[in-house]
Amino acid sequence: MAYWLMKSEPDAYGWDDLNKEGVGTWDGVRNHRAANNLRAMEVGDEAFFYHSNIGKEIVGIVTVSASGLTDPSDPEGKWAAVKVKPVRALKRPVTLKEIKADPKLADMEVVKLSRLSVAAVTPEEWAYILKLSQA
Repeated sequence: MAYWLMKSEPDAYGWDDLNKEGVGTWDGVRNHRAANNLRAMEVGDEAFFYHSNIGKEIVGIVTVSASGLTDPSDPEGKWAAVKVKPVRALKRPVTLKEIKADPKLADMEVVKLSRLSVAAVTPEEWAYILKLSQA
């Protein structure tokens, strides 16, 4: 299993929207590295659901329920998409400010490549952020 961080603007598609739908399609990604991350995802992988622009915080966990999809919003069919299901909200959101201030998380893709909308997360980073969210 691999771990990821997926960003979405909460006023466009937030954690509450995904929970209402039950299954969401993660599409509209037009960055090559982020799209490659989507292509690398497999069913059962987990991802942090991150609210970008408003809040700038990890708010929940999703699981990949379908992978290897073509983005339905791409008429040329060259961009990737996946389907995700909510697993649970974090007890306490973990903010980008916290992540950037913590030396243990300095190498996270979300820190080094801040504009990346779908980022890889190492198992160590995943476990540490889960620990922070319990505080």
